[in-house]
Amino acid sequence: MATDYDAPRKTEDDSESIEALKERVPDKMSGAVGDEDADNPSGFELPGADLSDLELDVVVLPPQEDEFTCTNCFLVKHRSQLSPESAANAAICVECAS
Repeated sequence: MATDYDAPRKTEDDSESIEALKERVPDKMSGAVGDEDADNPSGFELPGADLSDLELDVVVLPPQEDEFTCTNCFLVKHRSQLSPESAANAAICVECAS
């Protein structure tokens, strides 16, 4: 027997009205503050906003023994990504060598 997947499915649960469904589902736009805004109380920053008074804390790690910087793409990669064809003075990653 062929099944028409585009046909609307009707069951005995479909008799529920939209109002009954709205009562079961909590309103997301009610007075509750969203979790994504909890860590950013000032709201969204607009493009071109003056951020000169904003201080950022960035931790910069020194180069590790098992890392190298690709001389082609300038990304820090793990030694396992070092291309076998790269010269001793020009470390190139596998992606740039291909």
